[in-house]
Amino acid sequence: WELASPLPYRNARLDFLMTVDPNRLTLYGSFTSSSSFKPIMFLSLARLPFSFRTVNLKFDAQKEEWYLAINRYGQVPALAHRGLVVVQSNIILDYLARQTGCFLAKSEQDQWRAREWLSWEADAITNVAKVRHYNRFRKVDPAVMDYFTPLAQSALDVVDAALVDREWLVGDTCTIADLGCWGRMVFMAEGGLEISGWPNIEAWSRRIAAMPGYDH
Repeated sequence: WELASPLPYRNARLDFLMTVDPNRLTLYGSFTSSSSFKPIMFLSLARLPFSFRTVNLKFDAQKEEWYLAINRYGQVPALAHRGLVVVQSNIILDYLARQTGCFLAKSEQDQWRAREWLSWEADAITNVAKVRHYNRFRKVDPAVMDYFTPLAQSALDVVDAALVDREWLVGDTCTIADLGCWGRMVFMAEGGLEISGWPNIEAWSRRIAAMPGYDH
Protein backbone atom coordinates (compact mmCIF):
# COMPACT_ATOMS: atom_id res chain seq x y z
CA TRP A 1 0.00 0.00 0.00
CA GLU A 2 1.23 3.47 -0.80
CA LEU A 3 -0.02 6.85 0.35
CA ALA A 4 -0.79 8.84 -2.77
CA SER A 5 0.67 12.34 -2.93
CA PRO A 6 0.34 15.16 -5.47
CA LEU A 7 2.48 14.81 -8.56
CA PRO A 8 4.43 17.97 -9.46
CA TYR A 9 3.92 17.60 -13.20
CA ARG A 10 2.22 19.65 -15.86
CA ASN A 11 0.24 16.68 -17.15
CA ALA A 12 -0.59 14.78 -13.98
CA ARG A 13 -2.73 12.15 -15.70
CA LEU A 14 -0.08 11.29 -18.28
CA ASP A 15 2.72 11.19 -15.74
CA PHE A 16 0.57 9.12 -13.37
CA LEU A 17 0.19 6.46 -16.05
CA MET A 18 3.93 6.49 -16.66
CA THR A 19 4.81 5.97 -12.98
CA VAL A 20 3.17 2.55 -12.65
CA ASP A 21 3.77 -0.79 -14.31
CA PRO A 22 1.05 -0.72 -17.00
CA ASN A 23 0.38 -4.43 -16.58
CA ARG A 24 -0.09 -4.19 -12.80
CA LEU A 25 -3.47 -3.38 -11.37
CA THR A 26 -3.29 -0.18 -9.35
CA LEU A 27 -6.33 0.82 -7.33
CA TYR A 28 -6.88 4.26 -5.84
CA GLY A 29 -9.40 4.30 -3.02
CA SER A 30 -10.26 4.62 0.64
CA PHE A 31 -10.76 1.90 3.24
CA THR A 32 -13.80 3.75 4.62
CA SER A 33 -15.54 3.71 1.22
CA SER A 34 -17.99 0.99 0.22
CA SER A 35 -17.33 1.97 -3.40
CA SER A 36 -13.66 1.13 -2.86
CA PHE A 37 -14.52 -2.03 -0.94
CA LYS A 38 -16.13 -3.56 -4.04
CA PRO A 39 -13.05 -3.75 -6.28
CA ILE A 40 -10.83 -4.52 -3.27
CA MET A 41 -13.09 -7.50 -2.54
CA PHE A 42 -13.00 -8.63 -6.19
CA LEU A 43 -9.21 -8.47 -6.37
CA SER A 44 -8.77 -10.20 -3.02
CA LEU A 45 -11.20 -13.02 -3.81
CA ALA A 46 -9.71 -13.46 -7.28
CA ARG A 47 -6.23 -13.60 -5.72
CA LEU A 48 -4.98 -10.95 -8.11
CA PRO A 49 -1.88 -8.96 -7.08
CA PHE A 50 -2.47 -5.22 -7.06
CA SER A 51 -1.13 -1.97 -5.68
CA PHE A 52 -3.37 0.14 -3.45
CA ARG A 53 -2.91 3.88 -3.12
CA THR A 54 -4.88 5.66 -0.43
CA VAL A 55 -6.93 8.73 -1.32
CA ASN A 56 -7.66 10.31 2.05
CA LEU A 57 -11.30 11.38 1.96
CA LYS A 58 -11.06 12.95 5.42
CA PHE A 59 -8.77 15.61 3.99
CA ASP A 60 -10.59 15.88 0.63
CA ALA A 61 -7.67 14.41 -1.32
CA GLN A 62 -10.20 13.29 -3.94
CA LYS A 63 -10.78 16.96 -4.83
CA GLU A 64 -7.11 17.84 -5.28
CA GLU A 65 -5.78 18.62 -8.75
CA TRP A 66 -3.51 15.59 -8.96
CA TYR A 67 -6.40 13.19 -8.32
CA LEU A 68 -8.89 15.05 -10.51
CA ALA A 69 -6.42 14.44 -13.33
CA ILE A 70 -7.00 10.73 -12.71
CA ASN A 71 -10.73 10.78 -11.90
CA ARG A 72 -12.54 13.89 -13.12
CA TYR A 73 -15.51 13.14 -10.86
CA GLY A 74 -13.42 13.55 -7.72
CA GLN A 75 -14.59 10.23 -6.34
CA VAL A 76 -13.06 6.91 -5.36
CA PRO A 77 -12.18 4.38 -6.60
CA ALA A 78 -10.10 4.56 -9.77
CA LEU A 79 -8.29 1.66 -11.40
CA ALA A 80 -5.21 1.92 -13.62
CA HIS A 81 -4.36 -1.03 -15.84
CA ARG A 82 -2.58 -1.44 -19.17
CA GLY A 83 -2.57 2.27 -19.89
CA LEU A 84 -6.26 2.67 -19.06
CA VAL A 85 -7.94 4.44 -16.18
CA VAL A 86 -11.36 3.04 -15.23
CA VAL A 87 -13.59 4.80 -12.69
CA GLN A 88 -16.95 4.12 -11.00
CA SER A 89 -16.96 1.00 -8.84
CA ASN A 90 -19.43 -1.07 -10.85
CA ILE A 91 -17.72 -0.25 -14.14
CA ILE A 92 -14.46 -1.38 -12.53
CA LEU A 93 -16.10 -4.67 -11.49
CA ASP A 94 -17.35 -5.24 -15.04
CA TYR A 95 -13.93 -4.39 -16.46
CA LEU A 96 -12.16 -6.78 -14.11
CA ALA A 97 -14.61 -9.59 -14.86
CA ARG A 98 -14.17 -9.16 -18.61
CA GLN A 99 -10.38 -8.93 -18.35
CA THR A 100 -9.87 -11.87 -15.99
CA GLY A 101 -12.91 -14.10 -16.41
CA CYS A 102 -13.35 -14.10 -12.64
CA PHE A 103 -16.88 -13.69 -11.28
CA LEU A 104 -18.22 -13.52 -14.82
CA ALA A 105 -21.61 -15.22 -15.21
CA LYS A 106 -21.58 -18.33 -17.36
CA SER A 107 -24.14 -17.48 -20.02
CA GLU A 108 -24.45 -14.27 -22.01
CA GLN A 109 -27.95 -13.76 -20.66
CA ASP A 110 -26.72 -14.07 -17.07
CA GLN A 111 -23.85 -11.72 -17.81
CA TRP A 112 -26.39 -9.07 -18.78
CA ARG A 113 -28.48 -9.88 -15.70
CA ALA A 114 -25.44 -9.32 -13.53
CA ARG A 115 -24.87 -5.93 -15.15
CA GLU A 116 -28.55 -5.11 -14.61
CA TRP A 117 -28.06 -5.77 -10.90
CA LEU A 118 -25.09 -3.40 -10.88
CA SER A 119 -27.13 -0.68 -12.56
CA TRP A 120 -30.01 -1.18 -10.13
CA GLU A 121 -27.60 -1.21 -7.19
CA ALA A 122 -26.27 2.22 -8.15
CA ASP A 123 -29.83 3.55 -8.02
CA ALA A 124 -31.30 1.66 -5.07
CA ILE A 125 -28.74 0.02 -2.75
CA THR A 126 -26.73 3.22 -2.77
CA ASN A 127 -29.34 4.47 -0.29
CA VAL A 128 -27.88 2.00 2.23
CA ALA A 129 -24.53 3.74 1.82
CA LYS A 130 -26.17 7.16 2.20
CA VAL A 131 -27.82 6.17 5.47
CA ARG A 132 -24.48 4.88 6.73
CA HIS A 133 -22.67 8.03 5.56
CA TYR A 134 -25.14 10.40 7.20
CA ASN A 135 -25.07 8.38 10.41
CA ARG A 136 -21.28 8.06 10.70
CA PHE A 137 -19.59 10.84 8.78
CA ARG A 138 -22.00 13.70 8.30
CA LYS A 139 -24.77 14.70 10.66
CA VAL A 140 -27.89 15.85 8.86
CA ASP A 141 -31.39 16.93 9.72
CA PRO A 142 -33.44 13.93 10.97
CA ALA A 143 -35.80 14.51 8.05
CA VAL A 144 -33.01 13.48 5.69
CA MET A 145 -32.62 10.16 7.49
CA ASP A 146 -36.38 9.72 7.54
CA TYR A 147 -36.32 10.05 3.75
CA PHE A 148 -33.40 7.75 2.93
CA THR A 149 -33.89 5.02 5.54
CA PRO A 150 -37.11 3.61 4.01
CA LEU A 151 -35.46 3.67 0.57
CA ALA A 152 -32.53 1.70 1.95
CA GLN A 153 -34.83 -0.78 3.65
CA SER A 154 -36.83 -1.21 0.45
CA ALA A 155 -33.67 -2.00 -1.51
CA LEU A 156 -32.67 -4.57 1.07
CA ASP A 157 -36.14 -6.10 0.85
CA VAL A 158 -35.68 -6.57 -2.91
CA VAL A 159 -32.33 -8.31 -2.51
CA ASP A 160 -33.62 -10.48 0.33
CA ALA A 161 -36.58 -11.58 -1.80
CA ALA A 162 -34.31 -12.31 -4.76
CA LEU A 163 -32.29 -14.69 -2.60
CA VAL A 164 -35.21 -16.87 -1.56
CA ASP A 165 -34.14 -20.45 -2.35
CA ARG A 166 -31.05 -19.11 -4.11
CA GLU A 167 -27.41 -18.97 -3.09
CA TRP A 168 -26.43 -16.22 -5.53
CA LEU A 169 -28.18 -13.38 -7.33
CA VAL A 170 -27.40 -14.67 -10.82
CA GLY A 171 -26.86 -18.26 -11.88
CA ASP A 172 -25.31 -20.80 -9.53
CA THR A 173 -21.99 -19.09 -8.76
CA CYS A 174 -20.84 -15.82 -7.24
CA THR A 175 -20.69 -13.06 -9.85
CA ILE A 176 -20.06 -9.33 -9.98
CA ALA A 177 -23.75 -8.91 -9.16
CA ASP A 178 -23.12 -10.37 -5.71
CA LEU A 179 -19.89 -8.44 -5.17
CA GLY A 180 -21.41 -5.16 -6.32
CA CYS A 181 -24.51 -5.44 -4.19
CA TRP A 182 -22.88 -6.84 -1.05
CA GLY A 183 -19.99 -4.42 -1.33
CA ARG A 184 -22.40 -1.49 -1.20
CA MET A 185 -24.24 -2.79 1.85
CA VAL A 186 -21.26 -4.27 3.72
CA PHE A 187 -21.19 -1.42 6.27
CA MET A 188 -24.98 -1.34 6.71
CA ALA A 189 -24.80 -1.81 10.49
CA GLU A 190 -23.03 1.55 10.75
CA GLY A 191 -26.25 3.08 9.45
CA GLY A 192 -28.40 1.31 12.01
CA LEU A 193 -29.56 -1.34 9.52
CA GLU A 194 -29.19 -4.69 11.27
CA ILE A 195 -28.63 -7.51 8.82
CA SER A 196 -30.62 -9.94 10.99
CA GLY A 197 -33.74 -8.24 9.69
CA TRP A 198 -33.01 -9.73 6.26
CA PRO A 199 -32.23 -13.43 6.86
CA ASN A 200 -31.57 -14.32 3.22
CA ILE A 201 -29.07 -11.47 2.90
CA GLU A 202 -27.43 -12.57 6.13
CA ALA A 203 -26.98 -16.14 4.86
CA TRP A 204 -25.72 -14.83 1.51
CA SER A 205 -23.20 -12.55 3.23
CA ARG A 206 -21.86 -15.54 5.13
CA ARG A 207 -21.35 -17.44 1.89
CA ILE A 208 -19.35 -14.54 0.50
CA ALA A 209 -17.35 -14.16 3.72
CA ALA A 210 -16.51 -17.88 3.65
CA MET A 211 -14.81 -17.56 0.26
CA PRO A 212 -10.99 -17.84 0.36
CA GLY A 213 -9.41 -14.40 0.30
CA TYR A 214 -12.31 -12.53 1.87
CA ASP A 215 -11.38 -10.06 4.62
CA HIS A 216 -13.93 -7.65 6.00
